[in-house]
Amino acid sequence: MAAVSSISSLLIVLLFLHFSASFLPTTTALSSCNGQCRTLNDCAGQLICISGRCNDDPNVGTRICGGGGSPPAPSDGSCKPSGTLNCKGKSYSTYDCSPPVTSSTPAKLTNNDFSEGGDGGAPSECDEQFHSNSERVVALSTGWYSGGSRCGRTIRIRASNGRTTTAKVVDECDSRNGCDAEHAGQPPCKNNIVDGSDAVWNALGLNVDLGVVDVTWSMV
Repeated sequence: MAAVSSISSLLIVLLFLHFSASFLPTTTALSSCNGQCRTLNDCAGQLICISGRCNDDPNVGTRICGGGGSPPAPSDGSCKPSGTLNCKGKSYSTYDCSPPVTSSTPAKLTNNDFSEGGDGGAPSECDEQFHSNSERVVALSTGWYSGGSRCGRTIRIRASNGRTTTAKVVDECDSRNGCDAEHAGQPPCKNNIVDGSDAVWNALGLNVDLGVVDVTWSMV
């Protein structure tokens, strides 16, 4: 009789746990790569719900799930510094990430000489080649460069004057390292930089002497 009583007690406990679990609130956490989803907003980072699973967004051009990109950006759109780098008496924040890429991503346009002997010193990271100032080419901050997954891709840049142009991604604007010979003594890039050639600035009708200009960009 004692054994029957124990079994009955165990069944009662299991039934209680089953029905209790059914009334627990469902999680609101966003899914990552290949996670289940029902709406476009169920996926974390720069992902989209495709056939019930979170995957790379073809409109953004991410390759996170394919292993070719950086980890998804935080779902709240934040990108906090990963550390600091002291250089020439100043302290610079370093970043492993950049703000999420959208159809109109805010950025700071800077100017770079991609030719031999230019600002970066070394050839462009994507193709190990130097590029003429007459080419519309850019370097992207580390997070947007995404481990080289955007190498050779075309982006569209829009200036506040309403003019737009396209440019090819050929290099990384390093947000993690700097102040050494490899980076021509320059400090690390901020996490929101589109570093464009003279040709990019000219196509946008901008004077390179401005140094830094607010723009937006997107994948083509």
